[in-house]
Amino acid sequence: MTPALLILAVFLTAALSAVFGMAGGLILMGVLAVLLPVPAAMVTHGVVQSMSNGWRAFLLRGHILWRPLIWYGLGAGGAVIALLGVAITLPTAWLFIALGLVPALVWIPSERFKLDFTRRVDALACGFTVTGLNTVAGVSGPLLDVFSQHAHADRRAIVATKAASQVAAHAVKIGYYIAPALASGAAPPTWLLGLALIASMIGTTLGARLLERLSEASFRRWTKGLVTAIGAVYLAQGLRLLIGGAS
Repeated sequence: MTPALLILAVFLTAALSAVFGMAGGLILMGVLAVLLPVPAAMVTHGVVQSMSNGWRAFLLRGHILWRPLIWYGLGAGGAVIALLGVAITLPTAWLFIALGLVPALVWIPSERFKLDFTRRVDALACGFTVTGLNTVAGVSGPLLDVFSQHAHADRRAIVATKAASQVAAHAVKIGYYIAPALASGAAPPTWLLGLALIASMIGTTLGARLLERLSEASFRRWTKGLVTAIGAVYLAQGLRLLIGGAS
């Protein structure tokens, strides 16, 4: 792994996530999947994204919707129970295909599925499904966005609450993959993770300032288009690897 490439990727994707509440993690997962074996990529992504989301949640702590977050946590706990004793590690090609398909979730007809994570039942379902998808595919931002499109909150509350919820989801992912990641011997050294965490905090701080300048209309419009474009690239990459016989 090239340390400079990892640091740059972490900085840029942290800033992107701070603006849109997702997309950055999707890009970073793809970068890590190229550089590392899947278990090591999952753990590295989880560590960096936990810091990125945690710092973003701290910066916007006054906007976090705490009651929905509690119900989200209960749903996430159900996902942890469901995952116990099940070992799932996608081959690299299928991981890219999964990363490519996840963004399609933002195109679920909103008028038919008006999910809102500020409602108790929706928050429970959000915690369960988002945590499960995050563990298997590495990312779950687009699914989380499905539950936030109709949230009765402004862009700061949406980004802040999503960030706080993702800390829990990434913690589950780290715990799930830590053993096979260590066994692979490919995980980045501690000093490199430390630098990546600093880059994540700087990128998140910059992105949070950009968020303040973004209008509500632009925020929602750019989010959907951005993750769709990223998904298309990943889907093409996954199919290329699959056809070429890569594992």
